[in-house]
Amino acid sequence: MNLTSAQVDRACGVLIASAAGDALGAGYEFGHVGPDLVPAMVGGGLGGFAPGEWTDDTSQAVAIARVAATGVDLRTPEALTQIAQGIADWYAGGPADVGIQTSAVLSRAGRNPTGAEMAEAARVVHERSGRSAGNGSLMRTGPVALAYLDDPAGLVGAAMAVSALTHHQDIAREACAVWCLMIRHAVLTGELPTYDDIAPWVPNEGEWRELLLEAETKPPSSFARNGWAVGALQAAWSAIIHTPVPDDGPACGHLGDSLATAIRIGHDTDTVAAIAGALLGARWGMSAVPAAWRRVLHGWPGLRVHDLEQLAYLTAHRGSAGKYGWPLVDHIDYTRLQYGLPALATHPYDDGVLISGATALDEVPDEVDVVVSLCLTGRTQVPAGVEHINFRLMDQAEPEQNPNLDFVLMDAARLVADLRDEGKTVLLHCVAAHSRTPTVAIVYSMLRGVELEDALPAVCGALPAARPNRGFRDALKRLADSAVRD
Repeated sequence: MNLTSAQVDRACGVLIASAAGDALGAGYEFGHVGPDLVPAMVGGGLGGFAPGEWTDDTSQAVAIARVAATGVDLRTPEALTQIAQGIADWYAGGPADVGIQTSAVLSRAGRNPTGAEMAEAARVVHERSGRSAGNGSLMRTGPVALAYLDDPAGLVGAAMAVSALTHHQDIAREACAVWCLMIRHAVLTGELPTYDDIAPWVPNEGEWRELLLEAETKPPSSFARNGWAVGALQAAWSAIIHTPVPDDGPACGHLGDSLATAIRIGHDTDTVAAIAGALLGARWGMSAVPAAWRRVLHGWPGLRVHDLEQLAYLTAHRGSAGKYGWPLVDHIDYTRLQYGLPALATHPYDDGVLISGATALDEVPDEVDVVVSLCLTGRTQVPAGVEHINFRLMDQAEPEQNPNLDFVLMDAARLVADLRDEGKTVLLHCVAAHSRTPTVAIVYSMLRGVELEDALPAVCGALPAARPNRGFRDALKRLADSAVRD
């Protein structure tokens, strides 16, 4: 399926915003939360997680995404067995926190189950207790939506089959299908769905229309019983719907505000925020997830945000690489795009910030602690031992190419400022330092108190071919007119 750059950003946002919600909510799970809580990546919680560490919610989603990223049909016995094995591998590592129902199923299924064997274990657990509609399959369902962006009917079948590996009850499987349909709509359109947008494919259509309407009409606090699939879905949807989109700031700020609303509901905070995050990421994109969160996100099996981004991309593209072979290449050769003018310069207002094109990565100066990338890089292009944070920023003037442009420019500049305040030396680069690098460097200058009319010629004068595109120049003017330095 051919996706626009904005759709790709939103597809990547599904996994990353879900992981962010998971890690953000982990420290407050089943604890006291008040209406004034401002959630932070504090870690702790039931599993004693490190700040930014995701929990079982994202770990199981990763197990699904690693299979989906190969392009296989998740409905096949072979794919379901691969997913079952991935979840069993995670469970065998002794995770710090795992749901009671999921644990019962995985214990019964054994160390190397087929998909059919794990689903049978789920059936037996259900028969013994009479219920199995916990929220444990809903929290991990986001990758399934990405695998079927062009096939809503297939999406429903896959979502229900993957859910059934651990959750036998119909309502839990239906919840996964409904949420995946909502995620799919948001990725493709950039809008939150109405019920009619997904109704043609919803199983048990009449009941789910009423359940979603209830979430839309009742306040989020009504859904504190969110340990089961319906309650968790309603809590997430209510949090999203009842959180206003900011009028006086970036609209994508709705993502962070909604996650805070979801966590303030209380009870299963990490799971509700993970569920909400998948849909919020589908609506606003990876570029709306603050870099301060993305920088610390990590979890099983030793992955970071770069890995989630790559898994999401490959899943949405049925295992196929994109431009330059990304994300399946170790190195992207940008030499031919330097136009004979390789760029590496010191920022005119801060000698601890180097500004450059991508060829500088071939020989990173020894003093550099952190690389901030504004373009695609290969898997090993940034040297090991150097911290690496990337941004999805297109060198295109058209607003639709960068829906969160002003936020991304400010977010990147603030990250550089934070890194410098930590005493780190930063290499900021794009492909050729023509447009993206100088634009972020100019915003960084403004954060440090330099006026736009001074920063623009100074930064561009330090680079051999710097000329921010028209859309970026318009953004610079908007930011200069705002309280950018506040």
